[in-house]
Amino acid sequence: MESPIVHGFVGGLLAGLATGIGALGVYAVRRLSAAANDVLLSTAAGIMLAAAFFSLLAPGIEAALANGSGRAGAAALVSAGVLAGAGVLALVHRLVPHEHFTVGREGPEALHVRRMWLFVLAITLHNLPEGMAVGVGFGAGDVTSGIPLAIGIGLQNVPEGLAVATSLASIGYAPARAFALSLATGLLEAVGALFGAVAAAVAGALLPAALAFAAGAMLFVITSEIIPETARDENKSATTFSLLAGFLAMMGLDVALG
Repeated sequence: MESPIVHGFVGGLLAGLATGIGALGVYAVRRLSAAANDVLLSTAAGIMLAAAFFSLLAPGIEAALANGSGRAGAAALVSAGVLAGAGVLALVHRLVPHEHFTVGREGPEALHVRRMWLFVLAITLHNLPEGMAVGVGFGAGDVTSGIPLAIGIGLQNVPEGLAVATSLASIGYAPARAFALSLATGLLEAVGALFGAVAAAVAGALLPAALAFAAGAMLFVITSEIIPETARDENKSATTFSLLAGFLAMMGLDVALG
């Protein structure tokens, strides 16, 4: 259990299991109002946003400086990593058909794919970068960097799990199936965590770029997917302050445990 790769995988697995905690709520609540759904997802986005800055970008810059990069070089390296992470995820979104509950279908046409699986693919595209971020955090070899990130991602998975399960229930899936699908998408974070931990542990010199890559992928999900889905005019105040609440909660967690 001393291996950073094992730590990363376990951290991603535990964070993913938190999705199931939220998804259990589908047995009590079959349908969330649009406002409640937006607030839950915005809170999750705020946690992800703070995690990207405080648990990935800041350590990435510190690692680049420790590796001998000057301040300008560190900023350039981390910036390149962010753009690479966002670019790769943008490409995947273009190539993989998926459907969001509010925005609708994206990616290439795939009428032969059942709508449920398009939803699952969309959620998976959200969760894999989160798992990768946890894995990279632990893969750096410093458990104190990975723990706040794993806890933060786990916390944001709780409301996300409830939102996903109730959304599936609202289109006709039984609570047990909605719960199972929501949990399964969360458990995929363990796969992303394993990949991130291996990449960070094996290529230690590339750690700053790996941290920035994970941050860029998460920032893409926030700005391209979650915020457009939750930015309804009638709910803007609630979603704005719920995002800020999630951001501040993750910032406090990182300061307290980091």
